[in-house]
Amino acid sequence: MTDNTQPEIGLLLNGEPYTCDPRCDRRPGASDRWKRRLLVSVLMIETCVALPKLAHGQFLSVFDSIFSSIQNDIGSSLRSINQVAQQVQKLYQTTVAPLAAVNQARGFVASSINAYRGQMSQVFNTPFTSAVTPGPQQFESILHSRLATQIPALQTSFTANFGSIPQVNAASPLDRVMMDVDDALGQENLKTTLIADQGADVILQTASQMENQVAVSTPGSNPFLTAQAQIANLRCQAFMQKMLAAELRQEAGRIAHDNVLVKRRSTATGGINNLITGALTAR
Repeated sequence: MTDNTQPEIGLLLNGEPYTCDPRCDRRPGASDRWKRRLLVSVLMIETCVALPKLAHGQFLSVFDSIFSSIQNDIGSSLRSINQVAQQVQKLYQTTVAPLAAVNQARGFVASSINAYRGQMSQVFNTPFTSAVTPGPQQFESILHSRLATQIPALQTSFTANFGSIPQVNAASPLDRVMMDVDDALGQENLKTTLIADQGADVILQTASQMENQVAVSTPGSNPFLTAQAQIANLRCQAFMQKMLAAELRQEAGRIAHDNVLVKRRSTATGGINNLITGALTAR
């Protein structure tokens, strides 16, 4: 069988004719395209099946390495740390702070609290009322209230019991000034006592709380309790200094008042001497 296919004549880009074999310009048919597609599909399926197995094996090996590192390296270090901590705890319980000695100290503190706290509370809370008439009774109850909020009531009761300053024409100007000064100093110190009593109650409450903490304290908490005690002591010292300052002001006012009386007597004596001198000279 002869091939009757005739060569085709084509043109180059420059326009020159050339003879080409149609078998050289053969294009793939449908069968070739189907085979290629089938081959690509098979390769893709194999790739999809193989990759998860590979990735799964890699992840398992990573986790196995992590777990083995935790169990062997870190685990041994943690066991060593736990052993050292147990040895230190045993040292504290047997040598540094024996449990028997700690319980003995706690028992001593608890027994001291039971023995003295009730008596001290009676000393600080015993009433000392002695007024008989209604006005002084009210004034005394305000003084013993131990509340700074009673200061306005104290001022009103003070004026009601000790009287107010006379009017301008009812007393000499110097006497009115001295009355005002004495009343001011007296009210100031009485108000200070209310504030100091309330502060003393706060100090006593703090002392009771510290005693309760000492009764259940653990070894190692002594520095914290000592610091708390020092702070409470400084607060108590501040209240004492305030009371001493009030007492000094009261004493200074009393001295000034006595000095005014001496000045008035001197002035009166000088006036009498002038009168006597004038009377003798007139004769």
